[in-house]
Amino acid sequence: MLQVLPALETGGAERGAVDVACALAAAGGRAFVASAGGRMVRELERNGVKHFVLPVNTKNPFLVRANATRIARLAQHLKVDILHARSRAPAWSAYWAATRTGIPFVTTVHSPHSAGGLKKRYNSSLVKGERIIAISDFIAGYIRTTYGPVPPQVRVIHRGVDVDIFDPVRVDVPRIINLARSWGLPDGLPVVMLPGRLSRWKGHAVLIEALARLGTKDVCGLIVGADQRGPEYRRELEKLAAARGLGGNMRLVPDCRDMPAAYMLADVVVSASTKPEAFGRVITEAQAMGRPVIATDHGAARETIVEGRTGWTVKPGDADALAAALRDALALNAAAREAYARESIVHVRQNFSKAKMCAETLDLYREVVAARAARTAAA
Repeated sequence: MLQVLPALETGGAERGAVDVACALAAAGGRAFVASAGGRMVRELERNGVKHFVLPVNTKNPFLVRANATRIARLAQHLKVDILHARSRAPAWSAYWAATRTGIPFVTTVHSPHSAGGLKKRYNSSLVKGERIIAISDFIAGYIRTTYGPVPPQVRVIHRGVDVDIFDPVRVDVPRIINLARSWGLPDGLPVVMLPGRLSRWKGHAVLIEALARLGTKDVCGLIVGADQRGPEYRRELEKLAAARGLGGNMRLVPDCRDMPAAYMLADVVVSASTKPEAFGRVITEAQAMGRPVIATDHGAARETIVEGRTGWTVKPGDADALAAALRDALALNAAAREAYARESIVHVRQNFSKAKMCAETLDLYREVVAARAARTAAA
């Protein structure tokens, strides 16, 4: 199997590609990945997966065509059974390569895209697969709404959390203490955390407004995320927090390399996105760590939260609704928190684990290979 995607720096598509490739290699298969490179290449190579550097991060139509030839040659040289694309421009290259070589073509749709005019044509590369993997029911609905009913091809395989890493039992106390000290968290105050890159649609300002509406200084707000396009938005959020009287109890910290320990610091984890999340990794990771979650009521949050048992959903962009949910979450007694934690951990392990995602993807690969063999035999 050869997966093709733009790069391997960070992100959901990249994480999925690495997890599936490593799972296939561990199962005795031959897994290859082609991309422009990135820091996750080392993880592939440590797990016996060969990476090939190709300029598939381009959107230049002439280079996309040239990449089709490169991918076709590489796939034939490697004698792969499946080409799997996870992004639009590489999907065009892989689709043309698959058409030339007769190799089955699979795609994964990781997010909804605008569907007007030429954009719809450009985006359609991701629905040309013999099988189309949607990372949530929300994404499957987007595909069907935008491109018409294609139920045989669309298969929902939710993104998976590595529950061996996101496991509260495996996070020792020194990791938590060191992180709390490095971030300067005040002792004794409950922590409300919003993890996610600093992009406006992630709803950081909504959280700040909701914390201000709580009317108490006995809560620490914690935003964890890297700047996406420079420091201007971070400074804007810091000014908003100060203007709302939260300056002393509000922390905006950079991206964190030890998210399991970060979740253990939180009493409540919030996903306040004002646009629908295609999956919402934060929501499932936090539940895997036994943390109650609050998310906005759209996108895949409706699939990943059990309302009133593992968390709450609130109207997008509504600071008052978020504040009310925060009051409920922060008022949980020890027994209720323990019940939330137990159910949340079981919920994620049963429905959203990395092992489940990889097993379902490998089953789909076997299905595609078997269908090709049947076609060949019939011919």
